Amino acid sequence: MVMQGWKRRIVYVVMFEVLGILVASSVLGMLSGASVAASGLLGVMISTTGVTVNFLYNLAFEAWERRSAATTRTVGRRVLHAIGFQVALVTFLIPLIAWWLDVSLLQAFLYDAVLIVFFPIFTFAYNWAFDAVFGLPDAVTRKAEPAV
Repeated sequence: MVMQGWKRRIVYVVMFEVLGILVASSVLGMLSGASVAASGLLGVMISTTGVTVNFLYNLAFEAWERRSAATTRTVGRRVLHAIGFQVALVTFLIPLIAWWLDVSLLQAFLYDAVLIVFFPIFTFAYNWAFDAVFGLPDAVTRKAEPAV
């Protein structure tokens, strides 16, 4: 089944977030001893926070880029973007996790560290599986059109 365009993007995001919430909630529940309801709601809050921070961070990053003389995104700039986003996200998640689970900031950091390690692996596997099920996007499969 090949899926393209906005439908592909929406299905991708919804499935990613739902699966991510289920897995992250389960892991946090097992590590913390929190109930399924408590860890499930925490997973939803983490997901919502992640999406919000991502949106706002990208707005700020792109505003900074507009003031820059560079016209491309170098590897260094991409690394800066990724590290900056993780720092911003952790800044919001650690207090949230500590408050919700009633644990110390250090314990919340350790729980978040598990998520920081987990999500790149999850993202890699999810993308691979998603492409296997729904096919590659047109941007990958479309042949370059000859210049006229």
